[in-house]
Amino acid sequence: MKKIVIGVFTLAALASCKDSEETKKEKDTALNLNYPETKKVDTVTDYFGTKVKDPYRWLEDDRSTETEEWVKAENKVTFGYLDKIPFKEDLKKRLSEIWNYEKIGAPHKEGDYTYFSKNDGLQNQYVIYRRKNENDEPEVFLDPNKFSEDGTTSLSGLSFSENGKMAAYSISEGGSDWRKVIVLDAETKEVAEDTLKDIKFSGISWKGNEGFYYSSYEKPKGSELSAKTDQHRLFYHKIGTPQSEDQMIFGGTPDQKHRYVGGSVSEDNKYLFISARNSTSGGKLFMMDLSKKNPELKTIIDNEDTDTYVIENEGSKLYIVTNLDAPNQRIVTVDAANPTPENWKDFIPETKNVLSPSTGGGYFFTEYMVDAVSQVKQYDYDGKLVREIELPGLGSAGGFGAKKDADTLYYSFTNYVTPGTIYKYDIEEGTSEVYNKPNINFNPDDYESRQVFYKSKDGTKIPMIITAKKGVELDGKNPTILYGYGGFNISLTPSFSTANAVWLEQGGVYAVPNLRGGGEYGRAWHDAGTKMQKQNVFDDFIAAAEYLIENKYTSKDYLAIRGGSNGGLLVGATMTQRPDLMKVALPAVGVMDMLRYHTFTAGAGWAYDYGTSEDSKEMFEYIYDYSPVHNVKEGVEYPATLVTTGDHDDRVVPAHSFKFAAELQEKQAGDAPVLIRIETKAGHGAGKPTSMIIEEYADIFGFTLYNMGFEKLPSENTELQD
Repeated sequence: MKKIVIGVFTLAALASCKDSEETKKEKDTALNLNYPETKKVDTVTDYFGTKVKDPYRWLEDDRSTETEEWVKAENKVTFGYLDKIPFKEDLKKRLSEIWNYEKIGAPHKEGDYTYFSKNDGLQNQYVIYRRKNENDEPEVFLDPNKFSEDGTTSLSGLSFSENGKMAAYSISEGGSDWRKVIVLDAETKEVAEDTLKDIKFSGISWKGNEGFYYSSYEKPKGSELSAKTDQHRLFYHKIGTPQSEDQMIFGGTPDQKHRYVGGSVSEDNKYLFISARNSTSGGKLFMMDLSKKNPELKTIIDNEDTDTYVIENEGSKLYIVTNLDAPNQRIVTVDAANPTPENWKDFIPETKNVLSPSTGGGYFFTEYMVDAVSQVKQYDYDGKLVREIELPGLGSAGGFGAKKDADTLYYSFTNYVTPGTIYKYDIEEGTSEVYNKPNINFNPDDYESRQVFYKSKDGTKIPMIITAKKGVELDGKNPTILYGYGGFNISLTPSFSTANAVWLEQGGVYAVPNLRGGGEYGRAWHDAGTKMQKQNVFDDFIAAAEYLIENKYTSKDYLAIRGGSNGGLLVGATMTQRPDLMKVALPAVGVMDMLRYHTFTAGAGWAYDYGTSEDSKEMFEYIYDYSPVHNVKEGVEYPATLVTTGDHDDRVVPAHSFKFAAELQEKQAGDAPVLIRIETKAGHGAGKPTSMIIEEYADIFGFTLYNMGFEKLPSENTELQD
C-alpha cells in the first residue's frame, strides 16, 4: 500500500482516516464490550385493554442497592470503552485549551455596587464580583467554587432587596432542582439568618427591603429525586423570622392546587402578580395590591388557555404580554382596578413574527424572531416606535432589560460562529459599543453558517442553520451532528458553543433545524408538534437528516443525531423509527418512557405537549406507537448509541435513560455499541461544573468520531493509508 502525506487537511480527506469495518470490529472486541446482565421482572400494566410489559421497572427505584449496583456496572463498561478511544485525551486537551478564556457576564447595579459574574477560564463555577466605582478593583462577593470541594454545588439564583443592602441566593447540590436559599447582609457579606430549605422551581422576588416571595412543594414522601410533586405553593419570607413562620400566599387549598406557582413583585413594589399553571403551557394570572393592608386576590385570567404575564406598570396602568387572540404575542394595557381581558387595549399589536419583550430605562424593547434570527425595536411608553436597534449581524440578541431609571443597558449577541459578546447600549441615543469581547482561541472567520429551508414529510417548510468550515466540500463524508429539540415552545436560535467550536475544528458540520413543537413561529408552530401531532416533530427531524444526506453534507456513515431532555425523546424516537438513517445516536437526559413520564416529580406538567397514557385509548395508542422504551425491536441494527444522564436528575428522572439503555443492550442485533454514561452528583444539566462538562464532551465527541470509523482526529496532519 502506498502512503500519501497530507500537508494541508481538507474535509475531502476525512474518509481516508476511516478504519475498515473488520478493523473496527476487532477494536470493539479489544475494548471488552460486555454489557452487564440486567434482570427482568414480570411487571405488566393494562392500558385500555392493552397489556404492556415493563421488565425494567425496578430501575425506577433510585434509592435501591440493586439500582446503585447496576449504575456502577454500566459505568464500568462505558468508561472502560470510552477511556480506550485513542484520541479521547487529545479531544479533552483541546477542549480545555479552547475553554480556558475569561468569560464575563453583563453588569447590573444593586444599591451602591455594580455586580457581574466572571469565570477565569476553567473554573468550575462563575464567581460573582462587585465594585462601587468603575475604576475600583473588583472584589469577590460570592465564590460558588467554594460551596463544595468537587464543584458540584452551584449558584442557581441571586436577588437583591430594593436598596441593595440585602441579598438572597439559592444553591443546587449535585444538580438537583431542590434548592436552599441563603440570606446575606450584602454590605458585610455575612449570613443574616438560617438557611431556607426544600425550595423548588422558584424565583426570589423581593418586596422592598422587608422580605421576599418564593415557591415550593411539600417535601415528598419517598424519594425526593423521583416522587411526584404536584401542589406548588407561594410563600412570603419576612427577613429576620424563621422559615416555619413564612406566610403561605397562594396554593394551600384544593381550588388553588397547581403544579407551578410563581410570584413577582412590580418594580415600584405596588403589586404582586401570581401565575398558576398545571402545565408548561397556559396558566391563570392573579394580582394583589400590596399598598393595601390586607390585599385581596384579584383575578386577571381565570383559565389556562393562554400564556399571559404583566411586564410593567405605571401606577395602576398595567402592561400585559399575552397570546390571547394573538398566537405570536402582543402587549396590551389595562387599569389594575378592572384587569380582565374585556378591558384590554392593544399597546403593541401582534405581528407575523414572535414577540419577546423586555423593559429598561423607561422604554420597551421588542425582540422579534424572524426565521429564528433576532430583530429588536425600541418603543416608548405611548407605544411609539423610537428605532430599530442595529445589531452586529445575523444571530441572537438578548438581555435588553434594566431598571426604569437606568440610562444604559447591556445586551449580548451571538451566533454559531461568534462567541457571545456583550454590548453597552445608550438607551436615549440608541448607540452600542463593545463592553466585553471574549479572547478565545478560535477564529470565527474560518467558519460560516447558512440557513436553508427544506420540506418535511407533510410538505411543511422547516428552517435549518448549517455551520461548517468555509469551503466545505459536499462529498458526503463530513462528520455531522444534527441537533434538535422541538417542544415546549422553546426556540433554538443561533448561539456559540465552546464545545461545538472543537467539533467544527475537526472538520465537523453542525446542523440545527427549527422543528415544530418549538416557539420559532408562535403558538400555532408549537401546537403543531404536541399531543397527537407529536410525530410531526420526528418527521421534521428525519427530513432534516435526509436533506443533509441528499445535499452531500454528510451520509449515513457520518451522521450523528443529538438532543437533550425533550430532545432526548426526539433522538430516541428518531433512532427507533429510522435506525438506518444515522451512524451514531446521542440521546441526553431524555424522556424515554412516554407511558409513565407523568408519574415522576413534576412530569405531569408536560401533558400539554405530550398528553398522557391515561387520557384516552386513542392518546395511549398514539404515545405507545412512538415511546422510545416501547419501540426497541428485536433483530434491528441500531446505530452506535451513547445515552447520557445524571443520577441526581429530578426533572427527567434517570430511570428513563436506564430503561432505554437496557432495552437497546438486550435487543441490539448489530455490532454497534450501546452504552449509558451516568454522571454521578449531576442533574439535568444546569450548574454542572466545567471539569465535568469537558470530560463529557470529550467522551461524546470521541465516541462519535470513533464510531464513524476515525482512528485519529480528523484535523491531524498525518500519513494516511491509501
